Amino acid sequence: MIKFIKNFRKDENGAVTVDWVVLTAAVVGLAVAAYTAIESNTESLAAQAAGDIAGEVGN
Repeated sequence: MIKFIKNFRKDENGAVTVDWVVLTAAVVGLAVAAYTAIESNTESLAAQAAGDIAGEVGN
């Protein structure tokens, strides 16, 4: 039983999979955060541009 536990502790085959899952989740999280920031700023900029264009057309 002790030999099994020592071998189990030394085996790192599954650790690579866990690392990739964590890294992929972090990348997806950062992409969602970036998309949210870009989307809100783009909507604000588009609304401002529309207001400026409407003001120019009215003059």
